[in-house]
Amino acid sequence: MAAAPDSRLVEGVSFATLRGACVAALAAADLERKTAITDEACRRWFGRRIGLHAPQDPPLPTRPGRPDKPELVSPRTVSRRSVHTEAGRIALIHALAHIELNAIDLALDIVARFATEAVPRSFFDGWMTVALEESKHFKLLSRRLGALGSSYGALPAHDGLWQAVEATTHDLSARLAIVPLILEARGLDVTPSLLEKLQTVGDADTAAILDIIYRDEKKHVAIGAKWFRFLCAREGRNPAVRFQALVRECFRGDVKAPFNDRARAEAGLTPTFYRALSPLSS
Repeated sequence: MAAAPDSRLVEGVSFATLRGACVAALAAADLERKTAITDEACRRWFGRRIGLHAPQDPPLPTRPGRPDKPELVSPRTVSRRSVHTEAGRIALIHALAHIELNAIDLALDIVARFATEAVPRSFFDGWMTVALEESKHFKLLSRRLGALGSSYGALPAHDGLWQAVEATTHDLSARLAIVPLILEARGLDVTPSLLEKLQTVGDADTAAILDIIYRDEKKHVAIGAKWFRFLCAREGRNPAVRFQALVRECFRGDVKAPFNDRARAEAGLTPTFYRALSPLSS
């Protein structure tokens, strides 16, 4: 569990309920404040010092709070992220930090948006663990950018990840299919090669951060797979068939091979789920 954040960063936030705290973290435009509220909400929730939701909870924001920078642009115009130059590594780390920031908000949103869903309390334990670890990842990457003379916001970024929220507001099963089982699972596919490249060019500090993220991502996919299967079992549905239908309905991108089948399977996401969605996979 994270240490208590600076009390000044959580000043004025109501922690009457977990949903209310998640809404406050989502809405925070100052990113130190966002991560501090997230960390404090986790401390209070896991300490069983707050309830889940109440009628007076504030409404969810339409979009998460963000600072003025980075500028959001089309994914096609984002800088290439070669690891062979320092500028390329900075661009890579910046892109990863942007992903992790969005991942904080995605975890907060699933808790706040679906707080009244008929699921066990342990569902929310799982997603607050995800939120806490995404907060840790963002802070690690931000500090690494600082060590390289840059900062989060110094480069443009894109807004594709938040579109997954907008496409899955109506259905918890859809949210689980798209966010952990498509977006997070993609990290399991691409991170090992990135780690190898960073080690090859001698950037051990960034590689160490990616190793932490990779191990945590596997847990996040496992949490998503567990609860997706739970909902399917409750509804009497075949989980692989249901997953494929939801991806075709709600996901705008491609399900890209190659896949890290071993890591995915260790997280409970077997090839029967995703291979039929990728005609290029073998």
